[in-house]
Amino acid sequence: MDAFFASVEQRDHPELRGKPVAVGGGGDRGVVAAASYEARKYGVRSAMASRTARQKCPHLIFVKSRFEVYKQVSAQIRAIFADYTPLIEPLSLDEAYLDVTENLRGIKSATLIAQEIKQRIRQATQLTASAGVSYNKFLAKLASDHRKPDGIFVIKPEEGKDFVAQLPIERFHGIGRVTAQKMHELGILTGLDLRQQTESFLRQHFGKAGGHYFRIARAEDERPVEPDRVRKSVGSENTFAQDLDTLAEMQGGLIPLLDDVWKWCERTGVYGRTVTVKIKLNDFQIMTRSRSSFLPIRERGFFENLAFELLEENFPLPLPVRLLGVSLSNLEDSQPYEGKQLTLTF
Repeated sequence: MDAFFASVEQRDHPELRGKPVAVGGGGDRGVVAAASYEARKYGVRSAMASRTARQKCPHLIFVKSRFEVYKQVSAQIRAIFADYTPLIEPLSLDEAYLDVTENLRGIKSATLIAQEIKQRIRQATQLTASAGVSYNKFLAKLASDHRKPDGIFVIKPEEGKDFVAQLPIERFHGIGRVTAQKMHELGILTGLDLRQQTESFLRQHFGKAGGHYFRIARAEDERPVEPDRVRKSVGSENTFAQDLDTLAEMQGGLIPLLDDVWKWCERTGVYGRTVTVKIKLNDFQIMTRSRSSFLPIRERGFFENLAFELLEENFPLPLPVRLLGVSLSNLEDSQPYEGKQLTLTF
């Protein structure tokens, strides 16, 4: 979907249409959850501090998020997907991979399916979607980003390697800012530069991920669409209105987050073995600490004690704390993601 959260707000509030909109907290300590395309022209992006976003776009309009509404719209869209294939891998509320090699409509062309799905989404939700059509996940994601918003782009099997070769490394899905910077330092600026490296060289510098980079530089991606992809973790975090200085303040700030995670565990019957505490200082430095239990953690008190121990181990902290988060991973049961862009095979 295109700027999903912001587009829903502009749909439901006509006075916001054509204006720069950010979904999220508008206070100095807020964070942008989503930005409309009008806001993106000014450099506003998701996960950006609201203060920074306002500096880039002084007339930016902040709107509170309505996740229940976004979930309802997402369910509408997913129902449309299900008319074409059971092979749907949802990764977020607004993105999914679809394998339509053997589709329920008997349509021979994946491109025609993508066009039809886009049209039905617009009719049902008054929202636009972009689709990438290709023969593997990696290329489909690149294709979907190539013609946003409201676009469709096809990468055929004979075009994959050339398309990847000319892309700046920053455009590769799965290569973030830090990795891209390291690649630049190694003289890797484009897909072609990446393809010219040996697998051993990439593994030496990027570990296990180096093998993945070696393959995608050649437009290779053997990952199947996984309709039963399991959830790997559950977590909650909060940016506080005022910085936290003392251990007691941080423990108090952590308790509601522990409650959020534990309510999910009790509701789903899924428990985890690894507790992770995330600490963001007021200079935006992030620290994480984890500890695992031999068996899944099924007692709220034990969960809290482990989290508090991880928090205490970081003291004294060099600066006040802006954000705290806690998560459980190594979950004992599989749950579908609530949750990329259409992957449509030829």
